[in-house]
Amino acid sequence: MSTTNSTSPSALDAEALYGKLSQQVKSGLQGVSQVAIVGIHSGGAWLAERLAAELQLSERLGFIDVSFYRDDFAEKGLRPDVKPSQIGFDVEGATIVLVDDVLYTGRTTRAAINELFDYGRPARILLAALVDRGGRELPIAADFLAESITLADNQSLQLQRADDGRFSLTVVHA
Repeated sequence: MSTTNSTSPSALDAEALYGKLSQQVKSGLQGVSQVAIVGIHSGGAWLAERLAAELQLSERLGFIDVSFYRDDFAEKGLRPDVKPSQIGFDVEGATIVLVDDVLYTGRTTRAAINELFDYGRPARILLAALVDRGGRELPIAADFLAESITLADNQSLQLQRADDGRFSLTVVHA
C-alpha cells in the first residue's frame, strides 16, 4: 500500500507529505466498512483529526495517549503532558486506522495496539504514518506511509501544527 523514497530531513514538506498520506488512506479504504480513525497523541492526533474530517468520519474519530502502556514507563516515568484517551465508538469489529506522525522503534505503535484492545477487538488495524525514520526494534510496518528518511541517533523529528492547522516538520537535535 505504501511506496516511499528515502529523503533528506531538510527536504521535508509536511503539508505535501500529509497530502500523499491522505491519498493513500483514501485509496486503501475504498469499499471498507466500519472504519474508524484513532490518532496517537499528539502529532498522530492532529493528523487523525484532519483525515477524519476529509473522510467524513468525525463521529468515528478517537485519540490515544500511550503513556501508561509504554514498556519503558517504569524507566522514564510519567510525562507531564499526558492526555486522556478518547474512544467514543465501538471498537469491536471495526477497521481501525491508527495514525502516528513518526514511526521509529515501533514501541509506541505496540503500546497503542495494546490500549485499543482494552476497548474491544477490532477486525483489523491499519497503521498510517507521515514519516518512517527507521530504527525499528519491533516487527511493525506502516500500511500507509508518506515518506522514509534517515536520521542520526541524536536527532528526532517533530511535527508542529500552526494556528491555521498547517503542519510543519522540524529536525530536533538531542
